Amino acid sequence: MSIEKVSIADNHLTRRPGRVSVVGVVGEILITLGVVALLYVAWQTWIGDVIYSAQAREKGQALSEQWAQEYTDSTLMPSDASSSPSSPSSDGSSAPAPAVDPPVLAQPADAQTFATIRIPRFGPDYVHEVAGGTSRETTLDTARVGHYDDSEMPGQVGNFALAAHRTTFGALFNRIPSLKVGDAIVIETADGWYTYRFRNHQYVVPTQVDILLDVPQKPEVAANGRYLTMTSCSPIGSLAERIVGYSVFESYTPRSEGEPASLTPPTDS
Repeated sequence: MSIEKVSIADNHLTRRPGRVSVVGVVGEILITLGVVALLYVAWQTWIGDVIYSAQAREKGQALSEQWAQEYTDSTLMPSDASSSPSSPSSDGSSAPAPAVDPPVLAQPADAQTFATIRIPRFGPDYVHEVAGGTSRETTLDTARVGHYDDSEMPGQVGNFALAAHRTTFGALFNRIPSLKVGDAIVIETADGWYTYRFRNHQYVVPTQVDILLDVPQKPEVAANGRYLTMTSCSPIGSLAERIVGYSVFESYTPRSEGEPASLTPPTDS
């Protein structure tokens, strides 16, 4: 009898390590998956943003330098000596050319880069490409600022509307809340610079698309000014709302006059 009891006990003891081993393996797998998930979140939220943002700045700066070089090369080419940007006045001196409306670019194709955006408040190295459309796949997730298809172009009467991420893929608009009244938002193209001045923030629900009207949120008013509207998700990491930043057009500086003073970073903190 005692021998049988020992045999049964021995059999019982030999089975337990197998069950414990399975539980341990499952636990280790779950822990590993949890660590991987945390690393992915860290990558998307912090590490990835740093890398994407740095790469995006390099591309924006390269495009700006390309336009500057192309303009320099064009000025070295022989030109018609009879042409002049000014005309003689009655006393024989040269009179400046009359002021004209800023040039307006044609609407870009989807994902076509046509400008850069500079925000001195965000630092002298903040320069990013602006491309046609707001598709995540072709524009926003490539760490570029997207231009709403149905909105106006830089300097055009109406609403020039842009979108970008606040988290992931460079988080190009993550500092919109830090903008102050009067801050410069400068759009650079091959021809020159369009300076807008920041006015105010607003938070809206995603369905409030009237922020993209020619006069934001005023469907009954005809276009009567030049506006810049920047949009992004809010709060950070959520799609519940949209943060909106409004700016008004101040001036256009042709490339022949050099970079505008509006690109100087503000001195206040």
